[in-house]
Amino acid sequence: MPGTRLTDVEIDELLAAHPDWTRDGAMLRRRFEFEDFTDAFGFMSRVALISEKLFHHPEWSNVYNRVDIGITDHDAGGLSSNDREWIERVDRLSR
Repeated sequence: MPGTRLTDVEIDELLAAHPDWTRDGAMLRRRFEFEDFTDAFGFMSRVALISEKLFHHPEWSNVYNRVDIGITDHDAGGLSSNDREWIERVDRLSR
């Protein structure tokens, strides 16, 4: 189900609360770095569980200890409340 599309002000507030994310058009991006591949893959597994629960899935790639993620709500046509909830949960994993 599409979320409620975020305004530019709401996106700015989200980025202020989650400064490791950057805006790239209608997508937010972040790079996560880990000790090694096993830690990166474990993180991806935990993110996959969050994504399935929220039925909101990232665009991502993994190279050894690095995971690059992009998130947007294609159904809403841009960044939405779904992205905000997803980012908040994923950021809690990386603390």
